Amino acid sequence: MTEPLSTAAPSTYRIHGATGDWEVIIGLEVHAQVTSQAKLFSGAATAFGAEPNTQVSLVDAAMPGMLPVPNRECIRQAVRTGMAIDAKINTWSRFDRKNYFYADLPQGYQISQLYHPLVGEGAIEIELEGEAEATKKIGVERIHVEQDAGKLMHDQHPTRSYVDLNRSGVALMEIVSKPDMRSPAEAGAYLTKLRSILRYVGSCDGNMDQGSMRADVNVSVRKPGGEFGTRTETKNVNSIRFVMQAIEHEASRQVDVLESGGQIVQETRLFNPDTGTTRSMRSKEDAHDYRYFPDPDLLPLELDDAFLEACRDSLPELPDAKRARYEAQGITPYQAAVLTAEVETARWFDALLDEGAKPVAAANWVSSELFGALNRLGKDITESPVTPGQAAELLALVANGTLSGSLAKQVFEVMLETGDAPGKIVEERGLKQTSDTGAIEAVIADVLAKNPNQLEQYRGGKEALFGFFVGQTMKAMGGKANPGVVNELLKKALS
Repeated sequence: MTEPLSTAAPSTYRIHGATGDWEVIIGLEVHAQVTSQAKLFSGAATAFGAEPNTQVSLVDAAMPGMLPVPNRECIRQAVRTGMAIDAKINTWSRFDRKNYFYADLPQGYQISQLYHPLVGEGAIEIELEGEAEATKKIGVERIHVEQDAGKLMHDQHPTRSYVDLNRSGVALMEIVSKPDMRSPAEAGAYLTKLRSILRYVGSCDGNMDQGSMRADVNVSVRKPGGEFGTRTETKNVNSIRFVMQAIEHEASRQVDVLESGGQIVQETRLFNPDTGTTRSMRSKEDAHDYRYFPDPDLLPLELDDAFLEACRDSLPELPDAKRARYEAQGITPYQAAVLTAEVETARWFDALLDEGAKPVAAANWVSSELFGALNRLGKDITESPVTPGQAAELLALVANGTLSGSLAKQVFEVMLETGDAPGKIVEERGLKQTSDTGAIEAVIADVLAKNPNQLEQYRGGKEALFGFFVGQTMKAMGGKANPGVVNELLKKALS
């Protein structure tokens, strides 16, 4: 098996073979389930995890005489997604029938969009770690709306397969990228960014483990700068890590085939997550194999200006804009990236700022204290025992000198355990910081008297021992002394 030459810099990723280096060409077709209470052409529910065949209408089951009716919300969500990636919105689009026969497709065709999609070209900007050029734009060719198929279950009986039609007719956005990606890392960054945008917009929950977002991975290889090679399509990969593994394996496999004198067959493949490998499933069909034609039961979609304006007005602040706002408030680029990566984190942090917390102090506290505690507790930010309001109160007590950093940590631990407000904890447990110079001077005098050797060394030039005296003083006062006052009085006493 050939090996990647480099994975550190995505745009210089190469497969190293016996005849030299090979470049990888990657395109992704992402199927994202539209956030909607009902299916694309029927009123059946879309909730995940329902008992088999309990969310199936007569339309979904293709009963004779049943006509599809487009779900306005599904169209709205797809348009909003297109706007979020600055794509062209087609005010006139049409549904087509994609004809194929399979047990989980009751109609014998899928209603999709081939010739006139709802959304045209757009782009998604990704960040590349380890690159001099920090960002790269990945083109999006189109977003079209289509209905999902049902699901075959092969593990219910030793000799039979069963069909669950709960997913039949569920609305999908197929987001088709251009073949602009050149490494597994770029593909992973693209999927991560796309998932983040979908979750911010609210048009898809992005739960890949539940099948509501999955990717078909198109891979080909070529000599650098040469003509595109024959591509294969690995279907329905349901995690970002698996997509990256599938690309690496498939690219290496293709190089092996070509360097042994073989040819790449245009085919559909499946990914095995247990082995990290792909295997052939069937020859790859072209559009004419599906005998596409306009769906005679559905009129074209025509979008007016009022509908488009309402869609645009409903868009939230998107991750790139939010990140830029955080950086403008003094938050580091790294922290801003972490805080905006997941929409729930960004919402929690914005709520903290709305409560009056200072941006830089809030970002430092969330990145260290809150994330550390949640990781320890095995919770995500939506399950935080501490509310944004309580966090803002804690940070305010630090800012006004009521609490030192160490006392704030103690109060935070109690907040995690009890859910009480920080002010209540400070009062009940006597954790307020003291700046009483008389009390602090007395403790300092006692610390110096008990450590004559260290005092002599300090006055002999070993100034690093200053930290020792600070620590001993704070320990003696139970962490309640104001560190600034301790430092000032210690300097005076030691000199």
